[in-house]
Amino acid sequence: MIHPFETLFAVPLECESCVKDISKALHQLPGILNVNADLAKQLVKIEGTGAAVAILETHNPDIVDPVRGLARIVQVSPKITIIDLTIRGLSPGTYTATVRAAGDISWGAASTGGVWEDARGQLGIIEVGPTGAGGILVDKPIEVWELIGRSVVVSKLEEGFTTNDPDTVVGVVARSAGVWENEKTVRESLVDTWLMLLIRIIVGMLLLRENYLG
Repeated sequence: MIHPFETLFAVPLECESCVKDISKALHQLPGILNVNADLAKQLVKIEGTGAAVAILETHNPDIVDPVRGLARIVQVSPKITIIDLTIRGLSPGTYTATVRAAGDISWGAASTGGVWEDARGQLGIIEVGPTGAGGILVDKPIEVWELIGRSVVVSKLEEGFTTNDPDTVVGVVARSAGVWENEKTVRESLVDTWLMLLIRIIVGMLLLRENYLG
């Protein structure tokens, strides 16, 4: 079962025509299931499925709280996916974030296989400072469904992972279910950011059109 996300926006809506145009534009995005715009309350509620998540954990048995990060994945167009990856509680240094070919984390990162499709699986470099926190925000020419069931690894090592390394974290990519409410390591919700931007662009274009024609 694919669990949808639901999010609510306060949007300046001018008329019923704006409501219809916003709903039509948003329905054209992949993964959008339902759009409900309320002109009286100036609210837009959106439900969709184009999102996934990987909770990143260390497999070192001596660490009480193994959760060290979160990768939030949102598809924003037919071929573009945004990945927001945040980590915490790691030692300072330079880390490499990758998507691995397999989702087997029974031995931590050591059992995840090689980097998925070379360049497509390279997410980027994360610099972790004295606070132990870091993150990256990247867009990749991939679709969410291609990542489901694979794994994300963040480590100072590029290969040759060991199971007990406290500074290597790994998680399996899964369809998100309520992930936007998870505040363990989350910054602002990407899906909210991108949809809000899109809504405001549509509203702006509608107002310009009305001013031009009126």
